[in-house]
Order: sequence, then structure tokens, then C-alpha cells
Amino acid sequence: MERPFLVLIDPVAIDLGPLQVHWYGIAYLLAFTSFWLIGARLARSRPWMGWTPEAVGDVLFYGMLGVIIGGRVGYVLFYSFDSLLADPLFLFKIWDGGMSFHGGLVGLIGGLWWFARRTGRSFWQVADFVAPIGPLGLAFGRIGNFVGGELWGRFSDVPWAMIFPGALPPGIAPQGLEQAWAAGLLDQYARHPSQLYQAGLEGLALFTLLMIYSRRPRPLGAVSGLFLLGYGTFRCIAEFFREPDAHLGYLAGDWLTMGMLLSLPMVLAGAALMAYAYRRNTMPTAPESN
Repeated sequence: MERPFLVLIDPVAIDLGPLQVHWYGIAYLLAFTSFWLIGARLARSRPWMGWTPEAVGDVLFYGMLGVIIGGRVGYVLFYSFDSLLADPLFLFKIWDGGMSFHGGLVGLIGGLWWFARRTGRSFWQVADFVAPIGPLGLAFGRIGNFVGGELWGRFSDVPWAMIFPGALPPGIAPQGLEQAWAAGLLDQYARHPSQLYQAGLEGLALFTLLMIYSRRPRPLGAVSGLFLLGYGTFRCIAEFFREPDAHLGYLAGDWLTMGMLLSLPMVLAGAALMAYAYRRNTMPTAPESN
């Protein structure tokens, strides 16, 4: 009988003694690199958007700061406030993992607003340019979660269910994980690889949808609205397969999670923003200066 896949991946990609490079960090590097490469290409191929490759590099800098600061602060406030109270330095331990998309989104909005103000662009012109590219970075981030063995899914017996060592009860395999796995002693702990579901939905599917939608000029704010609507919808779907954080659990019944609670307003805001954008019907124009 085939056993569920046992996820045994060292979270450290490169170990140089005092210097350790984590897969999670590489995921962020790939996310930012892909943004610059795709953004520069769009700037050249879609002149009606009013962007240059140099401006893409600038907005990436502002976005990186916003995502990292907002993502970490959001995670600590929404999901791990007790850890902050126990150790105030926990806020700065990004290398241990723990980033919130919703916090990162708030930080990103702040960074884009500041960039728009400095470059003479409207906020929606900046947000609509960034929105289609961002989901690819989300895909890399979720893959980083998978490699790190965190944010795993709920128990499942589907053929592709996986066993994450971090999700096992303490002392469940005193003779060794691989031996216990081979003997079938861990089968009951198999879970949905929800990180990969999120990489596929919030990442690749949303990236494809937005790239197709933004191929021609849309009213200012419409692309950003579709991002909010699409992400919120896909995240709510993924939450049905993702295990809630142990210290939070379900907020209502056995289905409502913090991820859903934070994503549902995004669905409503995205739909409202798209409706407003099409009603106003203001098309993008090149800024006076870059």
C-alpha cells in the first residue's frame, strides 16, 4: 500500500555556518525578481499604461518595504499577538517565518500611495499596474510555506494527502519519522497540502485572470477591484481545506476562520470598486513625469 507523501524538506536551502539562506527567503527573492521582470516587459509592451522599466524598479522598492513591514506586523497582530507579549523581539524574527497576506496588503497599499504621490501618478494607476503581477509572488510565497512545512491543511484521505512533521503530535514517532511513515503509523495524520492549493488559486489562477483582463485599457480601479474580488474568493475557498491556527481555531461553528473573516470584506470591496470604476469610467493616462 502506498503511503501518503511525507514532507521532509530542510527549510534551510544553503548553510554556510553563521549564514543560513532559507527557502522562505528565496521565495521572496523570486517574487520580487519576477515582479521586476514582468513589470519591465509590460512597461515596454503597453505604453498606454504610462510606465517605464525604471519606474517599475522604483515602485518595487516601495512595495517591498510595504509588504515586508505590513506582512510581519499583520501576522503578529492577527495571528500571534501572544508571542509578541512574551517576547517583543518576536516582531523582528522574520527568518522564523510568519507573514500575513492581509497585513502585507495594507503595507503594500501604503507603499503604493507614497510612490504615487512622489511620481505624480494617481493611486489607482499605480495599483492597477501592480495588481496583475502580484499574484505570481503570492504563488512563490505559498510554495515557501509548503517547503517550510507550515500552514498545512486539514486532515484528509485524498490520494495526494501529505504528512507534515510539524503537524504531528509530540513523541508520535520515537523510532524515527521515516520508519513510522513506512510502517503506516502516520497515515491518520495525512492532510491537504493547502499551501499548494493556495499557490494554484491565489497565485497562478489569479495571475492568469488578471493578466488577461488587463491586456487592454480598463477604467481606473477596475483591475485593482478584480484583484480584491478574486483573491478574497480564492482565499475563502482555500480556507475550507486549510487548518486554522491552533491558538485561534474556528471563530464560528467548524468553518469560519480568521482567513475567511479577513477575506470576505475584500470580496465586497472588490465588487464595489469594480462597479464604481465602470460607473466613473475614467481611463488611465500617462503621468506628467516619471
